[in-house]
Amino acid sequence: MDFYKRVAIVCQHIPYGKVATYGQIALLCQKPQHSRQVGFALARKIKEDVKAYRIINSQGYLSGAGAFDIDFPQKKLLEEEGIEVSPELRVDLKKYGWKNTLDDALLLEAIFKKEGI
Repeated sequence: MDFYKRVAIVCQHIPYGKVATYGQIALLCQKPQHSRQVGFALARKIKEDVKAYRIINSQGYLSGAGAFDIDFPQKKLLEEEGIEVSPELRVDLKKYGWKNTLDDALLLEAIFKKEGI
């Protein structure tokens, strides 16, 4: 299994105007204990067109500063999608969190099998 390719695929499925957490991405990659590795993948391993700014921590705080060349473009990019970011750099997960379904998980699993990852 290529975990980093799975991370890229899952991240590409996050809907416009929604955010996901590192743990959520790890779970959808079928490796629920690998949330830190998701962060590593986003910061250093994935070269594809992945909207890394849509990934936040489990408390709703922006945490992708290491993946960007300038300070807090994550906030700007999220706001451009209509996602409200508080002055404390926090997103309301109840309002903007991606509530993936079983169908989403099954689709991703099918993609992983098709890709051989």
